[in-house]
Amino acid sequence: MDVNDATLKALAASLNFRQMRQEVIASNIANAETPGYKSKRIDFEAALARALDIEKQQSLNTDDDNHFNVGGGGFDNLQPETYEDSNGVVSNDGNTVDREAEMALMAKNKILYDASVQLLNKKLGLMKYAINAER
Repeated sequence: MDVNDATLKALAASLNFRQMRQEVIASNIANAETPGYKSKRIDFEAALARALDIEKQQSLNTDDDNHFNVGGGGFDNLQPETYEDSNGVVSNDGNTVDREAEMALMAKNKILYDASVQLLNKKLGLMKYAINAER
């Protein structure tokens, strides 16, 4: 059983990015009353899909050692995109944070974080079982 398989890497990356998303959402909520503050979002799903290179649709053929495989994804250079959310809600002071929506996003992110932790625990449990079964 390969310790460095794509599932483990994807789950670990998912946990890291969900933590980052939680921090961004918490920052949005903390700045809900700050004049001119623009709510932020972090998008890691596209980066994770590129890293997994689902069905090899995003990979390029490289025939020469001088060619760069720019479409192959990979977990080493996985970077999420952070951007200002144009949710359409602007208060009189220019703030774009919708506190209720942020709280809902925070709850959803927590549920998905917990699910990722459970999946990672199951995967590690299977690996432990496989190691102990070989003895």
